Amino acid sequence: MTEHQNHTPDPDGDGRDENATEDARVYEFPNNKADSAEDTATGGDVETTSEVIEGELVDDEDDGPQRVDQPDTAKGPSWWERLNRAERREVLPPWLASKAQLAEAAKWTAAHYSHAAGYHALRCPIYATKLAGQAPRGTARIVSGTARWVFDAEGQPLRAAAARREDAAEYLRLTYQRDARVRTRLAMTAPVLLIGLPLTVFFATGLPSLATWVLTAGLVLAMGAAGRVRDKPITGRAVVSTQVAKLTSDIVERALASLGIAEINKVMGSRGGGIAFPKPITRDGPGWRADIDLPHGVTVPDIVERREKLASGLRRPLGCVWPESDGTEHAGRLVLWVGDQDMAQAKQPTWPLLKKGEADLFQPMPFGTDQRGRPVSITLMYANLLIGAMPGVGKTFALRVLLLAAALDARAEMRVFELKGTGDLESLEKVAHHYGSGPDDGTVEATLDSLREIYADLEKRAATITKLAKQDKTLVPENKVTPHLAGRTDLGLHPLVVAVDECQELFSHPEFGKEAGELATAIIKRGRALGVILILATQRPDKDSLPTGVSANVGIRFCLRVMGQMENDMVLGTSMYKNGVRASTFTAKDKGIGYLVGNADDPQIARSAYVDNPAADRITDRARALREAAGTLSGHALGRDTTRERKADTLPEDLLALLGPDEDKVWTEVVATRLAATWPEAYGSYTADQLSTALKPHGVKTNRQVWGTDEHGEGRNRRGFHRADLAQVVAERNRKRDAG
Repeated sequence: MTEHQNHTPDPDGDGRDENATEDARVYEFPNNKADSAEDTATGGDVETTSEVIEGELVDDEDDGPQRVDQPDTAKGPSWWERLNRAERREVLPPWLASKAQLAEAAKWTAAHYSHAAGYHALRCPIYATKLAGQAPRGTARIVSGTARWVFDAEGQPLRAAAARREDAAEYLRLTYQRDARVRTRLAMTAPVLLIGLPLTVFFATGLPSLATWVLTAGLVLAMGAAGRVRDKPITGRAVVSTQVAKLTSDIVERALASLGIAEINKVMGSRGGGIAFPKPITRDGPGWRADIDLPHGVTVPDIVERREKLASGLRRPLGCVWPESDGTEHAGRLVLWVGDQDMAQAKQPTWPLLKKGEADLFQPMPFGTDQRGRPVSITLMYANLLIGAMPGVGKTFALRVLLLAAALDARAEMRVFELKGTGDLESLEKVAHHYGSGPDDGTVEATLDSLREIYADLEKRAATITKLAKQDKTLVPENKVTPHLAGRTDLGLHPLVVAVDECQELFSHPEFGKEAGELATAIIKRGRALGVILILATQRPDKDSLPTGVSANVGIRFCLRVMGQMENDMVLGTSMYKNGVRASTFTAKDKGIGYLVGNADDPQIARSAYVDNPAADRITDRARALREAAGTLSGHALGRDTTRERKADTLPEDLLALLGPDEDKVWTEVVATRLAATWPEAYGSYTADQLSTALKPHGVKTNRQVWGTDEHGEGRNRRGFHRADLAQVVAERNRKRDAG
């Protein structure tokens, strides 16, 4: 339908309909098709004969213009609907409703007042000396004040004024009043001075010497307190508090107006309606929270990318200002949290598992805190995790916190490889089934071997789950490892945690990197439901050191400070930088602080807990004791040598030995079966896919189409390789060995 003002000729020539209200937008609907055709024939602009109301086609009975916004349909939701959708605020504040936060608040309060008490107790001799020095002044003040009170010195200015005015009646009245007061006050003071004071001295001298000294000291201190000077306090401050300005709507509006966003400037102008605040600004933890409806067309990422300017407008440190979106509202709803203290400088609560407790990989495990001091937990089971950052900002410490938590689950098999060689993860050696440290080829190769074992184990795990599902579907309702199955030692479905720190050394290795990337990608894709958790950490997040298949499929990402957009999106995901999730805004002092993506519906700011090396050793001692009690200690932790000769070193020769003289072509799956049967201790876990992966570094093509006969005697094409390719590899290896 076409919008217009009116078909009726305008007598005034101003183009307005005199029957329509000034601000109403109107449409005209013809009665029938004949009218419509007539209008069309005569050049009219009416094209529609009916209107759609709530999905139904309804003929319009009335001629003439109709309002777009009908009065009877403009009432909006009913009272009950509005009440049902209303947000109910917390009855108790969050810190009081949480046991952990309540315990932390009680701990802080006790520590605060204990510190204050100890501070002042240590300085009591200094305070007493100061008071004793001021005792003469205090004595003089008391004597002088008492004398002035007895002789009505405060009335002297009034009597002098009456004398200057020569007002005899007033002077006499004031004099009589003064005499009466002096007589009364002398009658009250004389007995105290003539009787009370001597008696006090007499009885005081008769007391034990200790009591006499205490009484004398108390009297001296009291006189000192009376003689104190206001601008010279006796006591010092045990705690120096910083005053933080209250966040108000005026401050927020001023800060938003300073960002240089045109739409905000419009609403802040003289004709604009200002910034809308759908909720009151309230205290939220150690800071203030403001919910803001941004002007139409302005989104939260527009504000986030100007965070530094926003902090300047609020006159607060950058680490105190945290704008974020509200996932339950529209794209223009901004949640601005302004902390009392810079996040990097705020004291962090103690990690809950530092001194006691166990962990469960199927449940959220404590990781750190957010910018508001609230606990942040991560559930590792059914997920994989990638940590990326530039050097020296806390990447390995964040990784270690997660591994320490995983170590406290006695069911978990730990495989830890630290390819930097500084020993940052050395405390986990005592609980790890596999452990390696160093950037050398031997450690990188051991890491690859472990990935091969895990990849082969995926087949066994998948077969076990399939078998269990056929027996009883209630055991595996979602065809994945459950806590019950993980606890059964006979199934081999225990959680398997694999951590590779500085994984760029593995993936960019000229010999092992390609295969390692393929294995890691396959483990990430398939291992999630099979109880395998892969945790990778890198300080060089780029396409060469982090395979695309790995970065694209990891479910949880934690990105600390990086330098640019490419590194940011390599860790956090494509377009995260564009959407305002920018780890490049962190500064050098923001150690341990990063963006956590995939752990919740929206990206989170998180600060990993700080656990130093001695504390990590104590935690792994507890973890080892748990494993010894549960009987799950294995591999390297038991002192066994888990490094083994790489199968690929003799694999070509072994394969060639298994081929008959007339076998020019052979299926890969057939040879894999022969390997497992001939040398089960070395190749017992090999599958056709794993054999293909192991032969790739040697240049043997295993994806050729080879004709053969299956177990039913039927001929068919399957993947395999040619004997000539294998013989050429073996001959070249022999030539190099002889030359060496």
